Amino acid sequence: MIRILDILFSSLGLALGWPLLLLIACVGKLDTGSPMFRQQRVGRFQQPFTLIKFRTMRPGTASVATHLASASAVTPFGRFLRRTKLDELPQLWNVLKGEMSLVGPRPCLFNQHELIEERARRGVFDARPGITGLAQVNDIDMSTPKLLAETDARMLRSLNTAAYFRYILLTVTGKGAGDRIRS
Repeated sequence: MIRILDILFSSLGLALGWPLLLLIACVGKLDTGSPMFRQQRVGRFQQPFTLIKFRTMRPGTASVATHLASASAVTPFGRFLRRTKLDELPQLWNVLKGEMSLVGPRPCLFNQHELIEERARRGVFDARPGITGLAQVNDIDMSTPKLLAETDARMLRSLNTAAYFRYILLTVTGKGAGDRIRS
């Protein structure tokens, strides 16, 4: 049922949201010269996939977890995109392709060994990674790998249609601050 909802909502989001996506891409092009950001992430069953987002940091910024990136790398427009979570919109394409779900554990980088180990131990990689979930709406980010993996596993054990809609609604209404960036 959740995969059907993912297909429906990502299709609708892309079909109805294309003017906003185009506007953000145009402003992003002026902001950084390269509005889209692509990065290899750990997907379901630990398979690699290419995550796409709107770029919020200057091109050439080191490919590290957000909590390890410097705040000075984030552009003013990027701060706006992160605060409003609009930088995540292109991931609707990842959802439509089946690489992600709207709700699930946030996909990590392959160099986040501690988080990968903690998630593997708890079976978190049996699920598709998501755009939002229990950890995100509770401000738990990748800077606390064990807590994040425990929270992801707890969410997956109780994930049903009602919880799916609750996490989406909480995210859309602004709950959760997103990944912290060091000052």
